[in-house]
Amino acid sequence: MPDGTTALAPLPSRGEMARRILVLAAPTTLGAAMQSACMLAETWLAARQGTAALAGWAVVLPFSLLLGMMSTGAMGGGVSSAVARALGAKKPDEASQLVRHALIIAFVFALLFIIPLAIFPTAVLGLVGGAEAAAAAATYSMLTFGAGALPAWFSNVLASVLRGGGKHALATRAQLVAWLCYPPLAFVLMETLGMGLPGLGLAFALCMAGGAAALAVTVLRGGAGFTPVLRGPVSPTLFWKILSVGLVACMMASISNLTTILVTAQIKTQGAAAVAAYGVSARLEFLMIPLAFGVGAALTALVGRAVGAGDWPLARRTAWVGTFMALAVTVPVALFVALFPATTAAFFSHDPEVQAIATRALRIVGPAMPFFGGGMALYFASIGAARMGHPVIAGFSRIAIAVGGGWWLAENAGMGLEGQLIGVALGITAFGLINVVGVRPGIWRKR
Repeated sequence: MPDGTTALAPLPSRGEMARRILVLAAPTTLGAAMQSACMLAETWLAARQGTAALAGWAVVLPFSLLLGMMSTGAMGGGVSSAVARALGAKKPDEASQLVRHALIIAFVFALLFIIPLAIFPTAVLGLVGGAEAAAAAATYSMLTFGAGALPAWFSNVLASVLRGGGKHALATRAQLVAWLCYPPLAFVLMETLGMGLPGLGLAFALCMAGGAAALAVTVLRGGAGFTPVLRGPVSPTLFWKILSVGLVACMMASISNLTTILVTAQIKTQGAAAVAAYGVSARLEFLMIPLAFGVGAALTALVGRAVGAGDWPLARRTAWVGTFMALAVTVPVALFVALFPATTAAFFSHDPEVQAIATRALRIVGPAMPFFGGGMALYFASIGAARMGHPVIAGFSRIAIAVGGGWWLAENAGMGLEGQLIGVALGITAFGLINVVGVRPGIWRKR
């Protein structure tokens, strides 16, 4: 047969496939929507502290987004994919041992955030947003990453174990409670207790610690459908089952956030207001990630199981049906932002200068957001399939166009800030289209 498989079951209808995805995606989408709302509240709370604080928050934003993307959809996706493939191949003992290896990986990767951003925050952040923004963000960064990075990594990796076992509702439950507690706790710490922006970092750390504890109890009690084995020797083979996908996905997440970092670095010459305004635009751009992740997490698990069973046609159909479902979630948000950029900008800042720049940014970048949402869904499906070639090309294309193309339009073509923003929009569009090209029979097949 074309895919190198024999005696495969008939493909389910698209309607049945959508139902299967929806069953797994619904709880994760609910949790992702709540997380997105909390992220918007985070932006609003930072803006209430003034333009300097908003600029400080904006300069930390790419790194906090990177932490979330790597631990949830990237390395977390590698964990979910490895567990799903093991269960699809009827190897529950392997899935049990993968948990131990996943937690070791989480600990090591948490240190990659703790060391630079909690110990040397001023030096690192100053390179991105300048001295003024770095000074405003230093303590916030120390608390966010020094106290919050490790519990965030443990929380998201343990949730990925549950998703790999098809237990998406369990994964969402503990994290949903943590995110619901985040905005009110942040408000109390920031305004009632007068901590200002650092209170946002402390609230994040406390909520992630609570979520990690709840998820640890759930996983250890067999919530994923198997009981983890936390003692025993480590296996390079099991590490590689996670890292072969997770490392590539983490590189993709790094490229995505490096794009934001480098664009911010190019914009910083125009002042703190421009940095703060681009932070608003970037936050709404990355709002597509948790929205797409609701469907994407289901795709990682379902595609992974299909691949583990050798059913590549089912894996491809799952990916395409899920992508259209992700677009149904993300397109309305993108349309609202594109049609009402001034209203959106005014929600986040009362500073007229920040509002004006953010409105320009959203008007240009907003129409490209559906490409980002669809591309992210196919990215998560590719994680499940362990086919990361085209997502890598898509990520490098995005950074080349957004940073290099944006710089050329801004400087050589004389378009200024608008040119930089057009480069960002074109990079997002390329990311989506290249991921579309990558999901086809010649690539998604048994090797």
